Amino acid sequence: MTDAILELKGLSKYFGGIKANDDVNMSIERGELHCLIGPNGAGKSTIFRMIMGEYPPTKGEIIYEGKNITKLKMWQRAYRGISIKMQIPGVFGELSLYDNIRIALQKHVSQQEVEAEIQRLIHFVGIQDLGNPLVKNMSHGQQQWLEIAMALALRPKLLLLDEPAAGMGPEETEFTAQLVKKINAQGITVIFIDHDMNFVRRIAKRVTVLHCGKIFKEGPLEEIEADKDVIQIYLGED
Repeated sequence: MTDAILELKGLSKYFGGIKANDDVNMSIERGELHCLIGPNGAGKSTIFRMIMGEYPPTKGEIIYEGKNITKLKMWQRAYRGISIKMQIPGVFGELSLYDNIRIALQKHVSQQEVEAEIQRLIHFVGIQDLGNPLVKNMSHGQQQWLEIAMALALRPKLLLLDEPAAGMGPEETEFTAQLVKKINAQGITVIFIDHDMNFVRRIAKRVTVLHCGKIFKEGPLEEIEADKDVIQIYLGED
C-alpha cells in the first residue's frame, strides 16, 4: 500500500505549439523529500505552477490527498495545505520582516495568535537575531529564509520550493539544506527544484529528472547520478 499525498496523471501544459510539459506522471509519498532536476526549460517550474493552480493544465489531472484538485483555485489549494516558495523571493521590501509574516498569517491564525506565531516562525527558520528590519535591507539569503517562513505560515502539508538556495554562498547553502531537512522532519512533504547538485546531494533521497517537458528518469539519487544518459543531458553540463 502506498500513501501518496500528490499524484500527477498525464499532466501536460502547452503554450501554443510549445509543450512545456507533456504527459507527466508522478507520485509523491506523504512525508517524502523529493527533488526535481533538469536543464533550463525542462518544465520544472511549470509543474509547480500547475500544482499551485497558477497555470491550468492543458491535459491531465492533479490528485491531492486522494481528491482531484485540477480545477480548484489557488486559494482553495492553499487552504487544503499546499504552499510554495518561488525562486525569486516574493517579499514586500518596503515592509518590515514581522509585517511580511503578519500578512502571510492573517487568514490562517486568530488575531490573538499572530505575534506568538511570528516568533515561532522566525526562530524556526533562524532569523530571530535580525530584529525587525525593512526587508529591502536584508540580504538575499535572509529574504529567502523569510519567504520560507511565510510559506510555512500556511501550515502546509505539502511545500514546494523552487531553487531555495539560488544565489547563496556556501555557508548560506548549508544552512538552507539543514532548514529544508528540518522542515521535512516536521512531517511536511517537500518537493524542491535545484540545479546545484551539491545541494541536492545534501538532502534528496529520490530524484525525478525532467527533459523536454517529460520525465526522463526517476529513482534514488545514487542511481540518478550514475546514469550515463542523465550525465549526458544534465549533470555533464554543469
